[in-house]
Amino acid sequence: QVQLVESGGGLVQAGGSLRLSCVASGRTFSSYAIGWFRHAPGNERECVAAITWSGGSTFYADSVKGRFTISRDNAKNTVYLQMNSLKAEDTAVYYCASASSWSPGRRRDYDYWGQGTQVAVSS
Repeated sequence: QVQLVESGGGLVQAGGSLRLSCVASGRTFSSYAIGWFRHAPGNERECVAAITWSGGSTFYADSVKGRFTISRDNAKNTVYLQMNSLKAEDTAVYYCASASSWSPGRRRDYDYWGQGTQVAVSS
């Protein structure tokens, strides 16, 4: 199994920034990519960004392009999500998830999930 732990959420004013971290442990060799998802009340869980551990491929949802940046530090088994120019509609619980293949937007292809970190953006 792959264990994932998110951190970095919090309350921020609109226009502000946050950086989320996702630390992977366990059978990390089975992880090909990490995705960041968010789930807001009344909405479906959506993938906002994803990256392969090789760094060769990245994915961004249209709603976050130009504002969010995903990156990874293989030595630390950590994937980051830098979130800038935050909006009220970015408020959600953010989860990171591990996939053994590259299908960034498909929730069903992610095998392991973290417990989530709350992001709240006040307008």
